[in-house]
Amino acid sequence: MRALTAAEVLPADPRALLIGRVWVEAAGGPAPVLVRGDGLVDLSRLAPTVADLIAMGDLPARLDGDFPDLGPLQHFLDGAVAEAGDRLLAPPDLQVLKAAGVTFAASMIERVVEEQAKGDPARASDIRARLEPVLGGSLRGLEPGSAKAAEVKGVLQDLGLWSQYLEVGIGPDAEVFTKAPVLSAVGTGARVGLNPISTWNNPEPELVLAVDARGVIKGVTLGNDVNLRDVEGRSALLLSKAKDNNASAAIGPFIRLFDARYTLADAERTEVRLRVEGADGFVLDGLSPMAQISRKPQDIVDQTVGAVHQYPDGFMLYLGTLFAPTQDRGAPGAGFTHSVGDRVTISAPALGALVNWVDLSDACPPWTFGVGALMRNLAARGLL
Repeated sequence: MRALTAAEVLPADPRALLIGRVWVEAAGGPAPVLVRGDGLVDLSRLAPTVADLIAMGDLPARLDGDFPDLGPLQHFLDGAVAEAGDRLLAPPDLQVLKAAGVTFAASMIERVVEEQAKGDPARASDIRARLEPVLGGSLRGLEPGSAKAAEVKGVLQDLGLWSQYLEVGIGPDAEVFTKAPVLSAVGTGARVGLNPISTWNNPEPELVLAVDARGVIKGVTLGNDVNLRDVEGRSALLLSKAKDNNASAAIGPFIRLFDARYTLADAERTEVRLRVEGADGFVLDGLSPMAQISRKPQDIVDQTVGAVHQYPDGFMLYLGTLFAPTQDRGAPGAGFTHSVGDRVTISAPALGALVNWVDLSDACPPWTFGVGALMRNLAARGLL
């Protein structure tokens, strides 16, 4: 791990409207912040939490004011890597961390591969070669829940190829699950965690939407929905163990708010890039073009919040990924899996870069600052 620079993590657009969160050692707790140039200003007196900021109407206009200066972003990036003192945190706080799965055709195929392989990566290559000619052409371009999708479902059922992953991939109902507990996400510069039981796992580079309690999408950031392919492949009922481990949800560096310069339509054209660099010299590059997503982001949001489920503090929503690594790392046919020490960079020019280093979940700093601790801290600082 090494210190990151502001130039590495900030978007290419210097006028991007960015909010996030930092740990302020002197306050013994977090503060919502606004990026101004290469520095940060404290928004705590405007709103004590990022969730409260996202809930505000006309937020971009409210940010055009004088706020206390916290100093250079570089200071907080240094702390993030040192895992001590003032440091950059993941942007969300009280928002529920949700994730959508199987939202791209290629990822549908890989989920079926996992299911058929029963968590054994050695079988994946042969299964992939058998399924791709049949499923690849059938799934691309299909509108989930459409009449055509229903026809394809019938054909695949007749061939004995139907799967629970195809059901959520092209059926009417999206897969939306709770990725991790409130306040448990890690940010840029931190370590991301793998459950030690896993030997077949991968990063998932994704866009993450910031959504208020009414279902209005206020902004977007980057995320790594760390995934244990062998665990979920054994049984879909192990999704919680595959997805929710200490430091297994990374989000950041900042939420880019929608304004006249950057809108949801711009986000929907984003190409999310991935680079994995191992200490062993291994390099993996990937790309997840949002233009190829099967479901519109607003549709996934509408299936997440509404009359049947509410989120009073809003939520962050991982949108899924096209990228599913199959490049061998080690034995031929073994596919990709992480090694401890991997540097994972998820980036997009308009959003900056989320950079993390891979470790085992039980070796990452334990999560100790929960909702109760946050409320006590804010109350002690006179912010509630």
